[in-house]
Amino acid sequence: MVPVVVEMSRDEFEDAVRDGLDMVPADLAALMDNVVVLVEDDAPAEEPELLGLYEGVPLTERGQFWAAGSLPDRITIFRNPTLAICDTREDVVEEVAITVVHEIAHHFGIDDDRLHELGWA
Repeated sequence: MVPVVVEMSRDEFEDAVRDGLDMVPADLAALMDNVVVLVEDDAPAEEPELLGLYEGVPLTERGQFWAAGSLPDRITIFRNPTLAICDTREDVVEEVAITVVHEIAHHFGIDDDRLHELGWA
């Protein structure tokens, strides 16, 4: 587990994630398809400093029959690693918003290289 610097309850962190989702323009949010956003305390053991993770099939790679029996894509935002890199609650809110946008971008098929070019990685 990553040591936590900023104290923030699970409920408060989930509120920050909701706020991050609310920042996504409505027309873009409407295009999201079959995706769920979750909060977990800790990142996977093999990547303990990971702030967020997209698991699924990006919209750009879905074929005509993709939805038949498909589980929702998952965007997971990790609380403890985020709290560990932030100095203030305001930093947490900002970092969560960036992470939410970053993972949503993966849902739309935008890779890390392109996100870097756009200033989101």
